[in-house]
Amino acid sequence: MAEHPPYPIGLRLTGRRVVVLGGGQVAQRRLPALIKAGADIHLVSPEATPSVEAMADTGEITWHRRPYAEGDLAGAWYALIATSDPDANTAASAEAEQHRVWCVRSDDADQATAWTPATGHSEGVTVAVLTTDARGRDPRHTAAIRDAVVEGLRDGTLVAPHHRRRTPGVALVGGGPGDPDLITVRGRRLLAEADVVIADRLGPRDLLAELPPHVEVIDAAKIPYGRYMAQEAINNALIEHAKQGKSVVRLKGGDPYVFGRGMEELHALTEAGIPCTVVPGISSSISVPGAAGIPVTHRGVAHEFTVVSGHVAPDDERSLVDWPSLAKLTGTLVILMGVDKIGRIAETLVAHGKSPDTPVALVQEGTTAAQRRVDATLATVAETVVARDVKPPAVIVIGDVVAVGPDGTAG
Repeated sequence: MAEHPPYPIGLRLTGRRVVVLGGGQVAQRRLPALIKAGADIHLVSPEATPSVEAMADTGEITWHRRPYAEGDLAGAWYALIATSDPDANTAASAEAEQHRVWCVRSDDADQATAWTPATGHSEGVTVAVLTTDARGRDPRHTAAIRDAVVEGLRDGTLVAPHHRRRTPGVALVGGGPGDPDLITVRGRRLLAEADVVIADRLGPRDLLAELPPHVEVIDAAKIPYGRYMAQEAINNALIEHAKQGKSVVRLKGGDPYVFGRGMEELHALTEAGIPCTVVPGISSSISVPGAAGIPVTHRGVAHEFTVVSGHVAPDDERSLVDWPSLAKLTGTLVILMGVDKIGRIAETLVAHGKSPDTPVALVQEGTTAAQRRVDATLATVAETVVARDVKPPAVIVIGDVVAVGPDGTAG
């Protein structure tokens, strides 16, 4: 007689007693989901891993520091049996059967009354995958199916249309430093669901090619009338499309709030009564140096790093940067948007005490296929930029971390 497949169901465990036997690696993996479910968790185990012990210390679970004893499953709605004692597991499994407690066993799934599916989550949806053929149960295959479905939902390659009314609004999405794989999972999902995308020049352009044909893509870099008017025009475009009931993504390079004018756009949307979501992105200030092999901090070399904008020169009255103070710092200085001003920046730093021999690295088109790194010192960087034809976008790193090699030593 063929074995019947399991019947899938979601257990609502909020405030209900759940008993976990064993405090090892299995419990460590399963407990976070039970805690998130709001269960009243009782761990029965003489010992526990440091992570499980931390859960008990913070009050997320109640730990009974002893072996399993008959009666431990009384009043339980669900039990996870994962001790290293086969006899205790068998006895606990029998007790669960007697009291009709749903029971999972880590050592012998066939003796359990329930199986734990491979689960994943994506924006309010839980994906649970079970193997229905007991003869061919393969946890790795099940997990691979789970991963493929969840990843598809997250990055938009698996399209699952919403049948409820969509809420119009704007998402300010940080696209990361340029490599399309470095956008956040949430950012990529929102991009896949958008009706309109207003994209920066420095955003991950390769992602735009993946958008469905109906998505309207507006190149923010081509909006005319100068920098101030361009920003005003972008704000107006965001508001206009959102008021038409569309889902709008403002795709920006790096992070929306790191020299990205994200707050200006948020203010404009708020004043217009448009709902707005901000999705942080990986800033080029740390990711681009990392991609070029430069740690912005390193033990024994730099205990701090400072990120500044170099779009105006140190002697420009519009500058808000305290360059003399920066020259006195011993950590790493990261400069964005400063390629054409690096000569005057270097002169100012040296004039206020920075050594002319301080290492400098310029990383052009970081994280993309066109990435290249050019090294210099404060004394030579101005002429190096010209000689090596360094063009923006480029991240400039100043400090001893530039000279830290793969072996962790500076030199």
